[in-house]
Amino acid sequence: MRGVPAETDFLVIGAGVAGLRAAIELAAAGRVVVLAKREVADSATHLAQGGIAAALSDEDEISLHLQDTLNAGDGLCNVEAAKVLVEEGPERIEELIQWGTEFDRQGTKLAFTREGAHSRSRILHAHGDSTGREILRALYAKAKTLKNISVLEFEFSTDLDVSDGDVSGIHLLSEQGDHEHMSACAVLLATGGLGQLYRNTTNPAVATGDGVAMAFRAGAELSDMEFVQFHPTALYLKKAPRFLLSEALRGEGAYLRNLEMHRFMSKYHPMGELAPRDVVARAIVHELEVSRAKDPMVYLDLTHLHAEHVKKRFPRIYATCMEYNIDITTDLIPIRPAAHYAMGGVRTDLNGRTTVRGLYAAGEAAATGVHGANRLASNSLLEGLVFGARAGKTMRDELRHSPARPAKNQHAAFSNGPVDTGTEETIGQIQDVMWQDVGIVRNGADLKRALQQLEQIAPRIARPHTRRACEAQNLHLTARLVARSAAAREESRGAHYRIDFPAHNDARFLKHSIIQGDSIRFA
Repeated sequence: MRGVPAETDFLVIGAGVAGLRAAIELAAAGRVVVLAKREVADSATHLAQGGIAAALSDEDEISLHLQDTLNAGDGLCNVEAAKVLVEEGPERIEELIQWGTEFDRQGTKLAFTREGAHSRSRILHAHGDSTGREILRALYAKAKTLKNISVLEFEFSTDLDVSDGDVSGIHLLSEQGDHEHMSACAVLLATGGLGQLYRNTTNPAVATGDGVAMAFRAGAELSDMEFVQFHPTALYLKKAPRFLLSEALRGEGAYLRNLEMHRFMSKYHPMGELAPRDVVARAIVHELEVSRAKDPMVYLDLTHLHAEHVKKRFPRIYATCMEYNIDITTDLIPIRPAAHYAMGGVRTDLNGRTTVRGLYAAGEAAATGVHGANRLASNSLLEGLVFGARAGKTMRDELRHSPARPAKNQHAAFSNGPVDTGTEETIGQIQDVMWQDVGIVRNGADLKRALQQLEQIAPRIARPHTRRACEAQNLHLTARLVARSAAAREESRGAHYRIDFPAHNDARFLKHSIIQGDSIRFA
């Protein structure tokens, strides 16, 4: 094999905040291999702008952070998981600082800002709007000091190896098309999200739902797949990527304006621009619909804020927008919502255990129930830290002392080849179906149509002999799981909004959706 070991003690798939934090926890107990699908920097962690929430300021309390998290979750938070998040969060932050994370400060004190649905200013940020990048830098630097950790880039995992109901390793596909195998005593999925399901997304190209798809094929239970959070403010220009415009912009006082230049959020929520994300996203969709413009958009307005403060507070956003000739201190920023974060994923307990022995999950790929139906802003990096550490500790404590299974014989090699235009076309079709029929506003007829269209696409999914074909297979499977779960939840809650069932139905649906194989239930 290339530089990939045949076996290891612990295998971590994903090199974002959850994966690296787990690896650091595991390093004292054995050999740890961390696999990144592309470069370590190609992750949602690296792109995270706004910050990381924790009750660390003198004006804040853990109980307030808990209540804000529960309020945002719209009745579906696992209260115990939320308690773990807010209670262990401050310790994980202090740990990051000890490892060299440079959060922004006012003098010698940590600087805090506020974001939507938070009752206090509790968001830590770094280099203005590059918080995730700074946290990833510090975690990666820490991991490199631990001799038992190997981080391998450009390693593509295709499936879990399950023997006698127990995960014993993974299958990989090299860039040359070689099928390989690595054995491990325990495997952690920290593969991030599934935003590439949608035509418009703030997620990196690697967010193709790989971990969720692999876990499902291995027989694991998934939960809350219908809850996909759409970020209300993504840059909307025809020739530009859907660059995230952090919620912290509104936390600092930015306005939302429609095509008539009117501020409109007060019509939809008493908190105005600081309303929960799902409310803001749906409000924008409504404004787009009533505008009757050919190419409608709304605007984010920072022009009333002090220009130098804006440049210093949001240097990355300022520089990126300037690349497209938009000066955010003097120009209105055209925006539309985009898919941003998956609340659901592989069902786990509070220690990262899934329903398959030897398999663990943490971060966005996991569903602990901590976010409920709608994630509170800036709780995602915190979740990766807290539950990555807990999963790592549990894997370490439960290390089976029997040696890892030997590597299997490699399969025959297949050429990875050039870009498969058929595969790209199929992925585009999946993204269009999901954006049109399983997006911000849903209804039963559209969901039924989406499932039918996805069924029609199935024969066009290429045999996964290339990495991109594997991603297409994972996107197709994950799309069907999201659509099935959304069709089953006949109510509106959090980020899941159905115009045919616009109200809560606590009697039937104050429960988590659980999907495994062909069955779906609420519990």
